[in-house]
Amino acid sequence: LPFARIEHFTVNFTITNLLYRPALGNPNSKKFNATKNTLTYLVDRLLQKSSIGPAYIGCNVTAFRSVKNRDDTRVDAICSYRDEPSRPTFNRVTVYHELSNMTNGITKLGHYRLNSQSLYING
Repeated sequence: LPFARIEHFTVNFTITNLLYRPALGNPNSKKFNATKNTLTYLVDRLLQKSSIGPAYIGCNVTAFRSVKNRDDTRVDAICSYRDEPSRPTFNRVTVYHELSNMTNGITKLGHYRLNSQSLYING
């Protein structure tokens, strides 16, 4: 059986109802970790339902950044999946469209509101 390679892709999006605060820039803060855990859970649920679901391993939120005069918060995540010959190949355009559909046109993720122009997936 060929060995499955672990591949990574990045997911970035901007939340418009999460005010950026310095605590979000500190990976050791309670605010950073609580927000990271919530977003990891929400993004995981979507990607598990997407076309890469069977091969999907998980996402790690790596950073929060301030955008638009600190009103909005940019989320950076690195996600992983198993690249196996028997699985559908990762297609960032397909995954983008699936996430767009599952977030109501890139406007809603759980109780977070998203900037509809902000979703970026890089395979």
